[in-house]
Amino acid sequence: MTDFAPTARTRVKRLPKRARYDRETVYAILDAGFVCHVGYAIGGQPYVTPTNYWREGDAVYWHGSSASRMLRHLEQGVECCLTITHVDALVLARSAFHHSVNYRSAMLFGRAHKIDDPRAKLAKLEAFVERMVPGRWRGLRPVTEQELKATTVLGMALEEASAKIRSGPPIDDEADYALPIWAGVVPVRAVRGAPRDDGRLAPGTRLPGNLADLSHLGLERS
Repeated sequence: MTDFAPTARTRVKRLPKRARYDRETVYAILDAGFVCHVGYAIGGQPYVTPTNYWREGDAVYWHGSSASRMLRHLEQGVECCLTITHVDALVLARSAFHHSVNYRSAMLFGRAHKIDDPRAKLAKLEAFVERMVPGRWRGLRPVTEQELKATTVLGMALEEASAKIRSGPPIDDEADYALPIWAGVVPVRAVRGAPRDDGRLAPGTRLPGNLADLSHLGLERS
C-alpha cells in the first residue's frame, strides 16, 4: 500500500511534524467516523456540507437525495474537498495560549463520480448500512425501484490526501512548569449506547442479536 504523495494542496505547512501521508493512517481516520464535510463552490460561492460517508478500498462514498443541489453539482466532476475530524481530548495547559485539543483529521481532494448502474448503486447502499451495523441489511425490506431512483450515490478515488494528528500532553513555556496550576488532558470519546425502539414496533418484534450489544463494535474499525 503506497503512501500518498504530498501535493501543493495536501502538504501540511503549519506544524508539519503532525502530518501523516501514509494510507494506513488516513484510512484509519476515515474508518473511525460516519460524518464528513464536503467543500465545493457553486458560482463562486463556497459551501461546506456535512454528510454521511463510508470507505471501500481506495475510494470514499456518500449519498443523498437525487434532488440535492450538492450532489447534482458534484456529479458533474467538479473539484471538491472532503474532511473528517475526531476530537480525542481537551488539552489543558498552564496558560490560555497553550490550550488545545488532541485530534485526528484527514483532508481529501478530488472529483466525485456518480454511480449510475442500479446494481452497483444498490451494493454501495448495502455497504453504507453494513458500515453502521454489520448484518443489518439482510433483515430489511428490499429497496424499491423508486427509492433507488430517488437516491444519488457519489464516489471519489482516494488519490490526493493527508492526515494531521495531535496527541500527548500540553506543551507549556518552560518557566510555567513551576506554577501551581493543574495541567493535562481530558479524554473525549464517542460510544454506542443501548438501542431504543421507535415506539411503533410490530407486535412480537424482538431486538436482533446484532443490535443487542453494540458496545463491542465501538465506533472505530481498522
